[in-house]
Amino acid sequence: MNLDDVVIARERMKGIVHMTPLDFSQTFSSLSGNEVYLKLENLQKTGSFKVRGSYNKLNSLSEDELKKGVVAASAGNHAQGVAYSSKMLGIPCTIVMPKGAPLSKVLATRRYGAEVILEGAVFDEALSHAQQLKDQMGATFIHAFDDHAVIAGQGTVGLEILEQLPDVDAIICPVGGGGLIAGVALAVKKKKPDIKVYGVQTLACPSMKHSLEQNQPVAVQAAPTMADGIAVQKPGQETFKIIRDYVDDLFCVDEMEIARTMLMLLERNKLLVEGSGASPLAALLNNEKTNLKNKKIAVVLSGGNVDVNFISRIIERGLVESGRYAQFTLTLKDKSGELQKVLSYITELEANIQTVNLHRMGKHIYPGYVQLELSVETKNQEHIEQLYNLLQIKGFHIKLEE
Repeated sequence: MNLDDVVIARERMKGIVHMTPLDFSQTFSSLSGNEVYLKLENLQKTGSFKVRGSYNKLNSLSEDELKKGVVAASAGNHAQGVAYSSKMLGIPCTIVMPKGAPLSKVLATRRYGAEVILEGAVFDEALSHAQQLKDQMGATFIHAFDDHAVIAGQGTVGLEILEQLPDVDAIICPVGGGGLIAGVALAVKKKKPDIKVYGVQTLACPSMKHSLEQNQPVAVQAAPTMADGIAVQKPGQETFKIIRDYVDDLFCVDEMEIARTMLMLLERNKLLVEGSGASPLAALLNNEKTNLKNKKIAVVLSGGNVDVNFISRIIERGLVESGRYAQFTLTLKDKSGELQKVLSYITELEANIQTVNLHRMGKHIYPGYVQLELSVETKNQEHIEQLYNLLQIKGFHIKLEE
């Protein structure tokens, strides 16, 4: 695989996929001490970069292979990318998803014209069934990342960044199976070897980082993560080789950093970005991870397919992590005026009380006392500490819920 493969992929997908914006962000530039540009693949067709690789792969098939159709296994963005690409080419497409796949993603994939089969409790079982279908139907299996044509398609993101920001110093990408960063790194390094390319994984599933440390692809046990798009337990053989040769370093972020970044993107830039897409920016904002200063940096926001039911949880989690929301439990004397005192102290510090619950019965509530539960909208962690300290000084027994 070489740069020509990526250039050919770019020509193939003209008019089919978007050349997504590379948007300068004053907010994140100030926060990171760099000149930060956001590559908005969350605005790509199907909501993620995945359509690039799948479309290029399908275009590389022979006429006979196209007639027999394609099969893929995915619970997320790859499914929609393959389904959309198949629709553009007018070929049969079957996607196998685990039975627990979000309904929104199942419906979105079907809307692109694919036949969706729900099989297995987990992704590995869906993948096994997809492999069986491929053999039965004589169809071509479309791998999510470990395929040269797929990698070349994803590499077009790198070519676009070079056109949009020729003097870029560094590019930061999320890393799951490695298809995106492998394609970007190969394309960029072949044209401009001095540009740094960095990858970001979650601490919940650092498979590529561990693989590089052991100099071979290894599997890790994944913990639950909101960045499910990059929670790949074992990277690909081909992607590993390219990343080993062309990527400068990999960093890891935790759930708190991802949630905070998702909320900041939504609030400051009006961008809905999924956990995997927000992870590169989360790493950049945590300066001790990347140690980048005074550089022109392109951050790839790889996708924006967030389940509607999950958005409110992300907002709540982000508010808690950034000190914008707190819950207190207080023990009060059960007499007139005590509740009013507490509420007045809180409003004096300009916190916004959202809910108030008063309990007179409970295991740890003694006669003559009540338990008060409060949820409060706050400004930051320092503001929460001010509230806590004031209520303690006023003589209330208080517990700050984690």
